[in-house]
Amino acid sequence: MTETIAQHTRFRHKSDRFRTAATCPFCCKSKLRNRDRPSDFVLCFRKFLGTFGTIAAMPEKAITVFGRDIIDRTAIEQMERCVGEGDIGVLNADAHHGYRHPIGGAVAYRDKISLSGVGFDIACGNKAVRTDIQAADVDIARAMDEIVRRISFGVGRKSKTPVDHPVLDRIAHADFKPQRKLLPLAAEQLGTVGGGNHYVDLFRDDDGWLWVAVHFGSRGFGHRTTMGFIALSQGHSFDDRVSEGSMDAPPILFDAWSELGQDYLAAIELAGEYAYAGRDIVVETVLDILGARATYSVHNHHNFLWREEHFGQKWWVVRKGCTPAFPGQASFIGSTMGDIAVIVEGTDTEAARKALFTTVHGAGRTMSRTQAAGKRRWRRGRWEQVSPGLVDFEQVKKRLRQQGIELRGGGADEAPQCYKPLREVLARHEGTIRILWTLYPLGVAMAGDTDFDPYKD
Repeated sequence: MTETIAQHTRFRHKSDRFRTAATCPFCCKSKLRNRDRPSDFVLCFRKFLGTFGTIAAMPEKAITVFGRDIIDRTAIEQMERCVGEGDIGVLNADAHHGYRHPIGGAVAYRDKISLSGVGFDIACGNKAVRTDIQAADVDIARAMDEIVRRISFGVGRKSKTPVDHPVLDRIAHADFKPQRKLLPLAAEQLGTVGGGNHYVDLFRDDDGWLWVAVHFGSRGFGHRTTMGFIALSQGHSFDDRVSEGSMDAPPILFDAWSELGQDYLAAIELAGEYAYAGRDIVVETVLDILGARATYSVHNHHNFLWREEHFGQKWWVVRKGCTPAFPGQASFIGSTMGDIAVIVEGTDTEAARKALFTTVHGAGRTMSRTQAAGKRRWRRGRWEQVSPGLVDFEQVKKRLRQQGIELRGGGADEAPQCYKPLREVLARHEGTIRILWTLYPLGVAMAGDTDFDPYKD
């Protein structure tokens, strides 16, 4: 029987859409609504108010930092710009500099929603499944060859057979009408993985079972949606081409209850459904290649907004490059092409509450893409090297072969040395999560360094 954890296929945000109820796991008295829907993860904290007091007792600008010693100062400064008086900020140990909002940072706002905190790859996330076959019984090299043959990485599709899914009909009839025009792009890219740090990986666990894990988001559909709302925030129309502005500009915030804010919430809800559909399609394709079925599944996402209750108050919580980790909620956390991954679940502790029940989504960059790969430019259908980078990718591939890892694609900007070691990152979050499984990489498929993808992370 397949065990499924946190399969969030809908993204609700309006209070009048609550439909189900379950007993609150904390006080066993009040009701917890829509536990399985991440944007409605409304919790009862009655039990905890004696420990934390009311929100009025908190500092005017409250920021909790995990792993300050391994976070670049620019990410901390960026978080300080995102958190205003009365807001709550959390910076995870995998944090690094991002667009107007640090990647690895969560912020709780009372009446504002943050486009910058969601970012361009709306509802980027991970899906991981344990299969019913032993890793030792699989020809990993052949499986990886078939994965890159059947699944597209970077821009474009390799399959000429269009992928059909109900989410495309929902885009065709989107509540936010400007998204309807993005249907051809969404249909073309549904089930493609994209570039950057997005991947399809094979792992084994300590019992020898083979796992499949994927990481990517809403592709061009999400990117174009975000750019449209940036245009609207500047007083232009959704279709106008505008500059996204400086990386270190203040975050773009909307009044949550304004027409623009409600339109944005509806738009990212749909982009989230699209991202989940894409990951489902890719995982099913890999299972078909392997001739396997899933015996356990976990599906989680970041780069999104949730309506939640913390410290006795309701908040709009945005998590950019960080993952919800409520007590008992499972998540997949990946790292690099040469490092472990883990399945974790959230815990009920004081530290976890201070973290807004948030944890890391990966290892976190220590080196920019340009530092790693050098300066390049896309010209006449291929990359041209302008200046060298710090990473010798041939040596990286050699080390991965020595580890027994089958790599397909990848580039210097995704080398293991561009990231923090995952174990070090997880150690900074001790007491907020527990590790359920440790996974060891066998095969890694990514866009190659010759692929151009304007929608990568």
